[in-house]
Amino acid sequence: MSTPTTAPAPVRRKRSIYRGDPGMWAWVLHRITGVTIFFFLFVHVLDTAVMRISTDEYDKIINTYKTPIIGLMEIALVFCVLFHAFNGVRIILIDFWSEGPRYQRQMLWAVLGLFALIFGAAAIRLLQILITNSHF
Repeated sequence: MSTPTTAPAPVRRKRSIYRGDPGMWAWVLHRITGVTIFFFLFVHVLDTAVMRISTDEYDKIINTYKTPIIGLMEIALVFCVLFHAFNGVRIILIDFWSEGPRYQRQMLWAVLGLFALIFGAAAIRLLQILITNSHF
């Protein structure tokens, strides 16, 4: 006769499998910015298509875009486009450069530095335009 065996107790993880590595957060942010850009392009195509139906309706839609909230959303769009573009170049280098995986962390910090510099300048300029043109 065989002796009955018991299954081992399930292993309980106290932490998530996501460790918070900067590369993981770059991956998450890359996906979020890509989806955001997709939805912007979708809305842009729709509002531009309205011009073929009625130019008066198109003008009404464009006038709704001249609010401070939409101005802030434009700054967020610049954030998404810049990060997605710079991180995309990093991903291309990781995939197609033989030394890419070895230097992926250094490239991430270079991308973040370049992104912060260019986005900072763009955000300051866009905020200046927003403040001077908004009617609070």
